[in-house]
Amino acid sequence: MKRKTIDIITLGCSKNLVDSERLMRQLEAAGYNVTHDTENPQGEIAVINTCGFIGDAKEESINMILEFAQAKEEGALEKLYVMGCLSERYLKDLEEEIPQVDKYYGKFNWTELLADLGNTYRQELGNERHITTPQHYAYLKISEGCDRSCAYCAIPIITGKHTSRPMEEIVAEVKHLVAQGVKEFQVIAQELTYYGIDLYKKQKIAELIEQIADIPGVEWIRLHYAYPSHFPMDLMRVMRERPNVCKYMDIALQHISDNMLSCMRRNVTKEETYKLIESFRKEVPGIHLRTTLMVGHPGETEADFEELKAFVKAAKFDRMGAFAYSEEEGTYSANHYEDNIPQEIKEQRLNELMAIQEEISAELGREKVGKTFRVIIDRLEGDYYVGRTEFDSPEVDPEVLIESGNQPLTIGEFYQVSITNSDDFDLFGEVVS
Repeated sequence: MKRKTIDIITLGCSKNLVDSERLMRQLEAAGYNVTHDTENPQGEIAVINTCGFIGDAKEESINMILEFAQAKEEGALEKLYVMGCLSERYLKDLEEEIPQVDKYYGKFNWTELLADLGNTYRQELGNERHITTPQHYAYLKISEGCDRSCAYCAIPIITGKHTSRPMEEIVAEVKHLVAQGVKEFQVIAQELTYYGIDLYKKQKIAELIEQIADIPGVEWIRLHYAYPSHFPMDLMRVMRERPNVCKYMDIALQHISDNMLSCMRRNVTKEETYKLIESFRKEVPGIHLRTTLMVGHPGETEADFEELKAFVKAAKFDRMGAFAYSEEEGTYSANHYEDNIPQEIKEQRLNELMAIQEEISAELGREKVGKTFRVIIDRLEGDYYVGRTEFDSPEVDPEVLIESGNQPLTIGEFYQVSITNSDDFDLFGEVVS
């Protein structure tokens, strides 16, 4: 009998991707041919792993479900399943509105899909995954959920309380992935600085990163999604002392005015934020900071926004993203504030903020010209090898472009690259050794 093909379609963040990769490993062990190609699905069965974070992400997920539901109605698909954050949050609504889906699962009960396909979830596979990223890097999820109570955020509603994975389990997963050829780990969590409080009664992120750094074959460790309040400063010591811990910190700050930080329930002040940034740069010389900011939250005045612009200019973040406030039902903001800032004002503020950052990014890129960096090669694209420095995370940060005609390079290997030019986003370089 022909072995069935299952398409896994992943939407949203890298934490979702890890769940998809675990599901793929289980399905392969059950004898299925599994693909992970949103653009070219070919299977008889499709599983859509959805995002339910903000309006745009929810819309993308719903449109994807509708697209596959139509394919099923037209006979191009036998079975359609949906899992992830959107169905965790809106299960009953989705079942009523899009009944073409054979079954909806939430974010955590996707293991039931194996049984519904007539197979058994194999506990012995543990946290084994089918890596969908280039073989040399992988995402490493260290916890689920979030105990923070930011006014605008629906994540705790969807994922529940913070739950850390045991340290030994994470270390075992890293060793397994290193044996498969993974060299670089993007450590991810909704709030990684909270790691360990539930299991060990204190913050253990620094100890965890040290244990991972000690594993032979781990070349780069990069940290994502920190929280500024009660930041564990011993993590800075680890970053400074361990050469394979990238001098890179992804910390979502959201705003700077005390008015907005209070409205957003961020439990941090403007003064504390500035001091934290100063500490990062003092404790870890050369550190690159990535942050995310929000405009248009209820209560944001023109004065608040001017303060935010001044902050971006002063802090000179190496990488910065921003988004406009989107009201999410069930959140504190939705229940207590009126979403009364017009959408056009939100978009105007967003564009203005990103224009400031674009100039800063271009300036910081120009400062790298003439310097040499260790670069890992991700892929060959057109006339260029495309790589990254330790200061660049996949998908979201600038890349280093190296002309392919000069010499053959190996995907997944490190090279010393001299930066010869830059544009608003990327760097250009040539291999020197």
